[in-house]
Amino acid sequence: MTSPQRFDWNKSYPSVRSPVFARNIVSTSHPLAAQAGLRILAQGGNAVDAAIATAACMTLVEPCSNGLGSDAFCILWDGQQLHGLNGSGTAPAAWTPDYFFKTYGPELKNPPKRGWGGVTVPGAVAGWVALSERFGKLPFADLMAPAIEIAERGYAVPVVVQSKWAMAAAVSELTQQAGFAEAFLPRGRAPEVGELFKFPAAARTLRLIAESKGEAFYRGEVAEAVAAFARQTGGAMTAADFAAYQPEWVTPISQSYAGHELHEIPPNGQGIAALIALGILKHLDLPSHAVDGVASQHLQIEAMKLAFADVYRYVGDARSMNVTAAEMLDSAYLAERAKLIDPRRAQDFQCGNPVKGGTIYLTTADESGMMVSFIQSNYMGFGSGLVVPGYGLSLQNRGHCFTLEAGHPNQVAPGKRPFHTIIPAFLTKNGQPVMSYGVMGGNMQPQGHMQTLVRMLDYGQNPQAACDAPRWRFNEGLSLNVEPHMPPDTIAGLQALGHQIGDIHDSYQDFGAGQFIWRLGDPAEAGYVAASDPRRDGAAVGF
Repeated sequence: MTSPQRFDWNKSYPSVRSPVFARNIVSTSHPLAAQAGLRILAQGGNAVDAAIATAACMTLVEPCSNGLGSDAFCILWDGQQLHGLNGSGTAPAAWTPDYFFKTYGPELKNPPKRGWGGVTVPGAVAGWVALSERFGKLPFADLMAPAIEIAERGYAVPVVVQSKWAMAAAVSELTQQAGFAEAFLPRGRAPEVGELFKFPAAARTLRLIAESKGEAFYRGEVAEAVAAFARQTGGAMTAADFAAYQPEWVTPISQSYAGHELHEIPPNGQGIAALIALGILKHLDLPSHAVDGVASQHLQIEAMKLAFADVYRYVGDARSMNVTAAEMLDSAYLAERAKLIDPRRAQDFQCGNPVKGGTIYLTTADESGMMVSFIQSNYMGFGSGLVVPGYGLSLQNRGHCFTLEAGHPNQVAPGKRPFHTIIPAFLTKNGQPVMSYGVMGGNMQPQGHMQTLVRMLDYGQNPQAACDAPRWRFNEGLSLNVEPHMPPDTIAGLQALGHQIGDIHDSYQDFGAGQFIWRLGDPAEAGYVAASDPRRDGAAVGF
């Protein structure tokens, strides 16, 4: 058994939250979904069963962030080893650069943000089924029961979800998409805080998924409904595209840091950015600087900039990349990249040459030792905006992440997976599980993975304190946003180094919301400690 991490359990930042200690635990951004996962654990299910039930509920209670048409990724510890699942969708067979140029115009640089031009085959449901078949204990239909109940009975819309919902309802390019208003503006507007929202169409689809163990979704009634909807509204998606889809089991990639190993899903995802940044920080003696001071934050920002410069240049579907993840994570290469950081000024970095010659997150753990890190998303708020009538199937817009640039590893092609932002994370030490965690929010995710992990491993902050602490978010160039509760002296110091910091009171900035489960020892005895982010009404529950 590995020795426990020594944390400071005093509250370091303004927060009403305390960590949750339990042997069986679920942590996500909506209490009803967390309770559904706990219900499954109480029925004798394991952490995988709980994760699937929680994920299904999240499609209903946070529809602005995910839905039945989402993609998903997972890293799990089965009690002996780590496994990775890539549940990201693939491009329809009709998608080529010429298809987009002919359909939308020759000046297009990326597939459209909204409508059918951004919709790849949804992978989340197939991911649920694959996880259940390989690692679950309870019948798959049992895992859908809590979500079906919520869809039919409805729930009172909470504050943070209502805020995101209302912002989406003001976006005409979204609300004008076929099926959107019928599904998500039931009274001609977004629901108010505390107002009941029912989704019987989604309950219908969930029942079909439960009864057929996902077959109806990909090779039956639901797939046919999607294809018919596409034909009626100008999409290229077909039933054959759905039938051809399979999620992919993958081996996580990793980076050692502070005596631990951080694991991420390999490309097509951006998790490698967190690994690159940590690989750079290893050479910069971060713990010698104060945790919230200018020097520590500056070095982390610059390391993340260097990571993104490489990720945006080289990452795509692994089958199309001309460099490997191993080359991008090479220790000698990252040591050279670290030398580019100037402690006295901010820089706009370019990519190096590593070649030699709207998202929800949840995590669960049980007393047998199984731990699950799971994430699913429709991408931008409500995804493509398209909702299949009668089925409550809101479709993601991950296709927008493709590029039409010739020769780029992320150039669109039939059956290809686009560059992906959603990334679950997992921490081990000496080959043993330590923490399952994740942070939501576009390109904030690897930034959040790095910032929170540095606080825990380099500075001994407990998971809830690391979760509560102020964050920064790199945008592009020298542009940066910081949370209002970052120390004023640190903000001023970063500006003096050349960081261009936007309005710190801009309520539209997303600094991510995280969920964390840290293993305390033998799960059957000491159990776990969980943290949940107050930025998105998160809840950690256990017994």
